[in-house]
Amino acid sequence: MAIAALALCLPAMAQAACPGDTQVEMNECAAAEYKAADAELNAAWKPAKAFFDEAGHGEDLLKAQRAWIAFRDANCQAEAAPYTTGSIQPLVFSSCMERLTRQRTEDLKQMTGY
Repeated sequence: MAIAALALCLPAMAQAACPGDTQVEMNECAAAEYKAADAELNAAWKPAKAFFDEAGHGEDLLKAQRAWIAFRDANCQAEAAPYTTGSIQPLVFSSCMERLTRQRTEDLKQMTGY
């Protein structure tokens, strides 16, 4: 029942963020939004890494970042898994990747005051 309710909500949520009439358009838009979020993460990474390097803990941050990437990727694969045979699967996956990437960007900014 919960999965059915989620499936009904996802297209509506995606439509608000990604205007488009077709699932393909929404999937492409969600992928583009993730790509933009990833670029923001990369921009936040540079000052965060420099901050941690200066404090002598750059390797700690790098290790954490690598673990976070593995977590994010596995988590989003799991979140999208129930939709593997559906056309909404790329939307669910990209939306998850964007959401977690934006959260990590904010985490890095807060850790360094950036």
